[in-house]
Amino acid sequence: MPSWTAENVPDLTGKTVLLTGANSGIGLAAARVFARRGATLVLACRDPRKGASALQQIALESPAARVELLELDLASLASVEQAAKRFARGHAQLDVLCNNAGVMAIPRALTAEGFELQFGVNHLGHFALTGRLIDRLLAAGGARIVTVSSAAHRIGTIAFDDIDGARGYQEWLAYGQSKLANLLFAFELQRRLQARGLLAISVACHPGYADTNLQQVGPAQRGSRVGAAFFRVANALFAQSAERGAWPTLYAATAPEVQGGDYIGPGGPGELAGAPRRVRARRAAYDLDVARRLWELSVERTGVDPAP
Repeated sequence: MPSWTAENVPDLTGKTVLLTGANSGIGLAAARVFARRGATLVLACRDPRKGASALQQIALESPAARVELLELDLASLASVEQAAKRFARGHAQLDVLCNNAGVMAIPRALTAEGFELQFGVNHLGHFALTGRLIDRLLAAGGARIVTVSSAAHRIGTIAFDDIDGARGYQEWLAYGQSKLANLLFAFELQRRLQARGLLAISVACHPGYADTNLQQVGPAQRGSRVGAAFFRVANALFAQSAERGAWPTLYAATAPEVQGGDYIGPGGPGELAGAPRRVRARRAAYDLDVARRLWELSVERTGVDPAP
């Protein structure tokens, strides 16, 4: 649909949407649209102060919106478990889970459990969250699990012999690994849901090149003024807005023609920008053996199985 924009998002009254990383970037942009369309919206954020600021902004724009804040640190499996329990106490079902939050190309660091941070936050945290919420998702009937990946999955490989980068770490390759893991998870989850005859579907998407603060975190942590300046200039010259970067997420979450296993991205040249459409991931994202091994590793590390 070349003319599709956020204005095509249907009425979401009666639907519950949980969105991770909802306080900035494409997460906040998507949250604002979900709220305008009437969804009961749960902003899952690591920083309560930033989350409260996003909630206030959304409430001012959409006074009738039903919005709540859920503290969630994807770098801590204990936090994931507690957040899922808090959500379940207040909600009988979940119609849309947007696994959106992430970190990009940062210096090597570890999660609370000792996993490499990009792999831990971008993949393992969302894997565990999906598993902790699967009962609420299945209770909704035709729920959607939307996992946000990146074009950077094309430079990634799943390094099973050094998945935490203990022997060798390169921040962009680690990011690519985590984004490839997002796709392997999303497609494998769809296969497992379908094999069980369940109505919930798993969909992946990527935003293209969007102007957000994500690009600034790595240079800031390295103290690289040159890197920060490079991304400021590149964003100003080439990036689409965060609002347009959210279109693939919104499309994947709401468009009636979306099917389980779809991968949605911008339709413009190089998938950098444009209206959302079905796109094709790199062949490695569809590797059944790697997906199975990654699933088993993820269950072992998180203690959770989203589709047992």
